[in-house]
Amino acid sequence: MQRAWWEWPKRQTGIKEAHPAPALRPARGNSLSLTDREQRVHKTEESGLILALSGFAILSCGDAVIKTMAGAWSPLAVAALRFTIGAIGLSAILLIKEGVQAFRPRRPWLQAARGLCLAVATLCFFSAIFVMPLAEATALIFVAPIITALLSGPVLKEKVRPATWIASLIAFGGVMLILRPNLAELGLVALLPLGSATAFSLMMLANRAVASDGSSLSMQVFVALGAAPVLVLCALAGGISGAPALAVPMPDWTVVARCAVVAVTASTAHWLVYLGTTRAGPATVAPMTYVQLLAAISLGYILFGDTPDLITLAGSLVIIGAGLFLWASARKPQLAITD
Repeated sequence: MQRAWWEWPKRQTGIKEAHPAPALRPARGNSLSLTDREQRVHKTEESGLILALSGFAILSCGDAVIKTMAGAWSPLAVAALRFTIGAIGLSAILLIKEGVQAFRPRRPWLQAARGLCLAVATLCFFSAIFVMPLAEATALIFVAPIITALLSGPVLKEKVRPATWIASLIAFGGVMLILRPNLAELGLVALLPLGSATAFSLMMLANRAVASDGSSLSMQVFVALGAAPVLVLCALAGGISGAPALAVPMPDWTVVARCAVVAVTASTAHWLVYLGTTRAGPATVAPMTYVQLLAAISLGYILFGDTPDLITLAGSLVIIGAGLFLWASARKPQLAITD
């Protein structure tokens, strides 16, 4: 198995030895250009950020479609149908492209854990918005990047760059400006969205751990197959609970069609996020989740007439600044300098 990029040995420069390494080619100024290997590493990280950013933006499009189904069907049933459609569709594509052997995961328990994390994240979030305002629940979800950054070091033994910590904190401050939740009034209910954020962070770390276990398509199939049964069971439990909001009658065909649209957009988004995570690492990709807020503000204004206030716009600028800072830090390689 090839070593991951963070395990590659560092090239020694500026040191006189009996058999010195080949000299680096001079670039402009007094600095020296990077080796081809280092350039590939930085290009891989940049492409990972682009993929993750695109995926998170697409997720907001799916959220807008879900919002149009409010009151039309149980949110638990919507989540279950969305993942069921996604799992069937992705499985069919995997069967055609890679055959039956692709459905044999190397580490089935780890793949099941990925699916469970995604299901728990979904259930906690939907449960939270049933008992607390959506704005506060969404704000608390966005502590996921901070949790991911905290866990990537001890769990994956990765070195978290200072730029990632700074970008995460800045972007989190922007989220607080936009949504302005009063955490003191939430009490124990705040644990629900925090549980969702933690589950999502664990899934991102698991994505990194299984990066070499198969194709990106097979990884997406495994996480959907793991999440769908859990969500279906929860939707059935909600239906027999007697709660009117959780009733699961036969849905209108438009609801099924919108669930299919969400399944396609969400599966595409999660695939892009998975690719971004495996290329750039979870701690680097994590702050890109804040792009969802910017997309949500734009879609809310265009589709639902929601006009953001000045504080919301200020928070958006803070988030954009954090993303640009992270992008610039990824593009600025550590150049070797010689005397």
